[in-house]
Amino acid sequence: MLKKLSYWIDHVSNGWVALSTLIIFLLFTAFILPGQSSRAASNTGGAKSPDMSLYYTAGELYQIAEAYGEEGREAYVKARFTFDLIWPLVYMIFLSTEISWVYGKTFAPGSSWQLMNLMPIFGAVCDYLENISTSLVMIVFPKQLPVVDMLAGVFTVVKWMLVGGSFLLLIAGIGVGLWRWVRTRVQR
Repeated sequence: MLKKLSYWIDHVSNGWVALSTLIIFLLFTAFILPGQSSRAASNTGGAKSPDMSLYYTAGELYQIAEAYGEEGREAYVKARFTFDLIWPLVYMIFLSTEISWVYGKTFAPGSSWQLMNLMPIFGAVCDYLENISTSLVMIVFPKQLPVVDMLAGVFTVVKWMLVGGSFLLLIAGIGVGLWRWVRTRVQR
């Protein structure tokens, strides 16, 4: 099933799709993210956000929930189920199609490297799991949710590893592609 999904993404990721997703990603990053970041900072009093942390413990998550206050927690949960439903889709589609297109130009057809277009999907899934678990903690605060509170930090660190790794894969693919292109030009 995962190979079929990877193949389908690879199949639809032509130059126009790659360019379109790049433009959408850049526009979203330039115009939507700054406003969302500003609203989040004002709604939570500038307190640290679990989403932007690399890792946090369950205790630190409860400290964040307390620092937010009731209105901040409500705003945080609302943002997770509005803005943060779209943002993971934007970066997932961008990274999956870009990796597919670049790797399609860089590696032989059917190469196992083509499966790397799935990494952003796993990153987005972890992002959604992070959003659900942190939102549950915010909703029931001051009550505690053992396991859910601990998993929130795990989902966050895995999300960052997968999303960051996806960007590194994209950069590496571009680097390998350019190196191969230059090498073929020099050999002529």
